Amino acid sequence: MSAPPITVYSAGWCPYCQRAKALLRDKGLAFTEIDVDEDSARRAEMVARSGRGTVPQIFVGDRHVGGCDDLIASDRSGELDRLVQGDR
Repeated sequence: MSAPPITVYSAGWCPYCQRAKALLRDKGLAFTEIDVDEDSARRAEMVARSGRGTVPQIFVGDRHVGGCDDLIASDRSGELDRLVQGDR
């Protein structure tokens, strides 16, 4: 089973986005970044998927992990590792 794709909705000015992306890079995880800063359609997509208007919003496959603090918490609990391995 291949790892589910990771998607990070972010903005260039956002320190929480930088921190979340650094955590993923440090774990050696590839991700697709979608900059919503000047793209209202992509921002609307992010809000529709997550129910939240703040960045970052992180998804592993179709599973909404949440923002930066949520990502850090899921990493500390081991949930992130389970998600990227395809376990729910």
